[in-house]
Amino acid sequence: MAQLKDIKSRLQSVKSTQKITTAMMMVASAKLRKTQNIIQNLYPYEEKLSQLLNIFLSQEENFTTPFTKERPVKRVAILAFSSNTGLAGRFNDNIAIKLESVVNSYLPLGKENILIYTFGAKVAKAVIKMDMQITEDYSEVSDKPSYEFAQRVAGDLMEQFLKEEIDRVDLIYHHFKSKGRQLLIHEPFLPIELQGGVESHFEGIVEKSENRQLVTDYIIEPDRLTIMEKLIPKVLKVKLFTTHVDSLTSEHAARMTAMQIANDNADNLIEELTREYNKLRQESITNELLDIVGGSLGKY
Repeated sequence: MAQLKDIKSRLQSVKSTQKITTAMMMVASAKLRKTQNIIQNLYPYEEKLSQLLNIFLSQEENFTTPFTKERPVKRVAILAFSSNTGLAGRFNDNIAIKLESVVNSYLPLGKENILIYTFGAKVAKAVIKMDMQITEDYSEVSDKPSYEFAQRVAGDLMEQFLKEEIDRVDLIYHHFKSKGRQLLIHEPFLPIELQGGVESHFEGIVEKSENRQLVTDYIIEPDRLTIMEKLIPKVLKVKLFTTHVDSLTSEHAARMTAMQIANDNADNLIEELTREYNKLRQESITNELLDIVGGSLGKY
């Protein structure tokens, strides 16, 4: 009887846990749909801005901008994006491992020359474990991305880059490909790398500018140089905002997947425990019947 009670208690515990994971999966799914709609509109916008900038630069041989200037790296800034909470599979662990790898590659510069900006409590804890200092912690807004905030952070980084207070800015985040696939990305933010071809990252929106003839005969007002001076900071600000939303979308997808796996495991465990419970219950009933029959036969 003690075993039956233990199994019944464990069954109830697993079913209660499954209710929690199911609720978390539904919440993550709802949040994913919301951020997915945002990122689905952001990707084409960001790509068209970059494409337009590349078109202008291809027509201006003498145009130079400090944002594309590469110089020896003496001081670097790293922006790492994670979540504030767990239960998202390997989402946060991947960011922490990649961040540690990148930080180790810059250690010859000295710890004081590695500036770390954290978006998420989990990556902030990882930085502390690495015995590194956090330059800025944006965990409070990591789950509420806004263009205004990204504009301010990007503006601060651009100003430091122009003043040569930092020589490079790196981004570490997850890129959303689909509900079941998020890619870990480590890429430069500054100096910017301009390419001739732009390929969409979002599944279902694939476009390469080098595969089609670009129309360069534009009517430009006031002039191409003025527009590029305004366009480059705009591209950087939109890039940072897109990265933030991209990371958040990946987080919701990872959590939804993790909760789905937890639900499947709970189903398997419930089935196994129910089978064991029924087996023990049947054995108990059989033993009771044998005792009754044995007692009855003993009277004659």
